[in-house]
Amino acid sequence: MGFLNAEHENKLMELIQRDGTHPKDKERISLFYNLSGNADLYAKSDFIYDFKNHQIELDCLLDSRVDFYSSSRALIRLAYNLYNGYQDDMTTPIDLLSGLDADNYLLALESIDIRLGYSKQVQASLDDEELEL
Repeated sequence: MGFLNAEHENKLMELIQRDGTHPKDKERISLFYNLSGNADLYAKSDFIYDFKNHQIELDCLLDSRVDFYSSSRALIRLAYNLYNGYQDDMTTPIDLLSGLDADNYLLALESIDIRLGYSKQVQASLDDEELEL
């Protein structure tokens, strides 16, 4: 599948550069892929990921300072699971995927492919970019 559109690709590259992520870091790239493809998650990315310390913000799912749509919460849980194996009572495949609209469902599937090394189009785009780390 690759990217939803050119804006999605540009936002992914921006997050990767902001973090200094290595182009072969599949865990972070799958996380940033979800964040960059969903407007709600992208706008709230600083609550989801700590760019200074290069780590996920697990408390964001419980923090009352920021409100996420239910589909956004599902994508965060999936991204965290792909990043480091995070689990809670809502990380079953049916819980994560059943409430997603078409675009978010495609994001979820592609992020799994990225993490497992099956996303040739996204990896090719990363290989083609001159990322300044």
